[in-house]
Amino acid sequence: MTAAIYDVVVVGGGPGGLSAALVLGRSRRKVVVIDEGNPRNSVTFKTHGYLTRDGIKPKELRTIAKQQLTEYRNVSCIEDVVEKVEQQGHTFNVWTQKGNMFQSRRVIMATGMIEELPDIPGVRDVYGKSVFPCPYCDGWERREEPLAVFGGEEKAVDFTKLIYNWSKDLIVFTNGTPRFDDCQKRELIDYNILVVESPITKLQSTKGKLEKVLVQSGEMFHRTGGFLVDTGEKQASAIPKDLGVPKNERGGYESDDHGLTGVEGLYVIGDAKNAFVGLAGAVGEGYEAGVVINHELVLEDWGQESDKRKNEPKV
Repeated sequence: MTAAIYDVVVVGGGPGGLSAALVLGRSRRKVVVIDEGNPRNSVTFKTHGYLTRDGIKPKELRTIAKQQLTEYRNVSCIEDVVEKVEQQGHTFNVWTQKGNMFQSRRVIMATGMIEELPDIPGVRDVYGKSVFPCPYCDGWERREEPLAVFGGEEKAVDFTKLIYNWSKDLIVFTNGTPRFDDCQKRELIDYNILVVESPITKLQSTKGKLEKVLVQSGEMFHRTGGFLVDTGEKQASAIPKDLGVPKNERGGYESDDHGLTGVEGLYVIGDAKNAFVGLAGAVGEGYEAGVVINHELVLEDWGQESDKRKNEPKV
C-alpha cells in the first residue's frame, strides 16, 4: 500500500518520537509514527525523573501521549516495524514489515537501544525490577539499601563512586578478574566497599526482588538491589547505518545538536543518538527536532510559493 507523501515519518513511538510528533502535529504537519510496540523500558514497573509524571508506569505514559495525539487528525500512529528506508531525491521511501510503504520529506529515527545483558544466571529475573542501569532513574528507591554493583570494566570504579551517593553499603561483583588496576581496587576498599572477583553463579530473587548473590567460591551475599555497569546496549535499528550515518564514541549515531545527521532530512534523537539520555532528555530532543524540522519545512514551502508567484502571469 502506498500512502500520500507525509511531511515526517517518525520511526519509534517512545517519549522522543511521540514528543516530536506532538510538536509537528501542532505545526499542522502530516505525520505518521511507526512503532512495533515493544519499548525498552517495558521491563520496569515505574519510570522516574519526569516532572509531573514521576513514578508513572511506562505503558501508562505512552497511552496518555497517544491519547493526546488523537486531537490532531494530521498525526497517525501505527503498530508496525520499519525494515528499510531509502532516500530518493528530496524524499524518503519507508517500507514496513506489514507491507506498507510511506513517502516523506523528513524521517526521524527514535528507535533507541536494546540490551544484551551480561551472562549472569538470574539477571533477567531482576532487571528493571530491583537491578537497574541508571541511578538517576532508580537510585532514590534503592537509597541506603545493601546494593550490588555488577561489572569489572575499568569504568566500574567511577560508576561505583556514583552509586555511593545513594548507598554506602556496596559490594562490587566483577564476575572474574577485574579490568581496573590494584590502585583503583584499593580506593574502593578504603571506602569499605568489598570487591568480589569470584564468578557469579546465580542471582537469587523472588518476584524480581534481588535477595542474594551466589558466587563460585561458595559464598553468598545478601543484597536487595543493584546496578549494572554495562547492559551491553546496542542500536535497535541499523537503518541510519545503512544510509551511511557513522556511530560516535558512545555507540550512538552521529548527528548535530538538533539530531540532524549527515544525510539531509534524516534525524536521530533519544537513545539512538546518545546511547542513553533518559525520559526527560528524550522528550526534550523530540521537541527540539520537531521545531527545527517544522522551521525547515516552512522555509521550503515559502520558497516554493515564492517561485510559484514569480511564474504566475502578470494581470
